[in-house]
Amino acid sequence: MVFTVSDLGFQAGRELCITGRVKPNCKVFSINFGYDFDNIAFHFNPRFNIGGIVKTIVCNSKKGDWSEEQRYTFFPFERGKEFKVSFTFNHENFYAKLTDGNMITFPNRFGTETFNHLHVAGDVTVSSMVVT
Repeated sequence: MVFTVSDLGFQAGRELCITGRVKPNCKVFSINFGYDFDNIAFHFNPRFNIGGIVKTIVCNSKKGDWSEEQRYTFFPFERGKEFKVSFTFNHENFYAKLTDGNMITFPNRFGTETFNHLHVAGDVTVSSMVVT
């Protein structure tokens, strides 16, 4: 676990920007928004090479059990390099704007407009997190 914030207060219409660096031997990392570790509304999971999934971003949600995942093959992340991802959402969708300008749209399966729990896990370091 890189870090957890349990009183985030991330609201619909706001933007949360995370800047960090991918570790040189990174296999996988994730950025997760929700209520807690078992109730994740948006699981953003870049995979360099794990479980046969190579250079793919996997997105999902979890209410006790994982739901149907969505996979994206555009992959701007590089080992040992800095990254920046900006997240926004509304009651229908999450949006993740990537370093290269690509945008991921993922359904807000919870339909909630405030999330207090954020956790980042895996082979990254986070240098800044800014909510605007």
